[in-house]
Amino acid sequence: MQRLFHFSQDATIQLFVPHLAPTSNETEPFVWAVDEMHAPSYWFPRDCPRVCCWAAGSQFDGNSLLALGGAPRLHALELDWVERFRHCQLYVYEFDSAPFVPKIPDAGYWVARDNIVPLSVEPVGDLLTRHAQAGIELRIVKNLWPLIDAVVASGLEFSIIRKTNAQPRPL
Repeated sequence: MQRLFHFSQDATIQLFVPHLAPTSNETEPFVWAVDEMHAPSYWFPRDCPRVCCWAAGSQFDGNSLLALGGAPRLHALELDWVERFRHCQLYVYEFDSAPFVPKIPDAGYWVARDNIVPLSVEPVGDLLTRHAQAGIELRIVKNLWPLIDAVVASGLEFSIIRKTNAQPRPL
């Protein structure tokens, strides 16, 4: 059985109602969830721009982006977001997976068309500690764009979230 989650800075959600996100290209309202493998990409404040990458199979040994830090997964955020990251109170909701169907399997996204009552809600805890306990290298950079370009070219699995909130691309 697939474990599915939703991350929020609001610990009081009792019912998730399908909706169209303002930035979405979708035409149908959904309740969105993320699977367990992709969940660490959401251990950030909601609007925080970040780049996450990880090795699939044997790529770990040969990829310098990961080999430098020795972790099989790398997350990065911009310096301007460090204080918000450090002080973020984040909560994880767990859902019954039965009403969900895969939407974008490679990204770990699942959707439901009905209202969803969460099974549980728990604080994620200190986000830096959570990354460290999971063995994820956390990198702080002045500007995400050089790393975004390197990750996209690397052949690694990746997720780039809220890049529109990142610093402008350097000239």
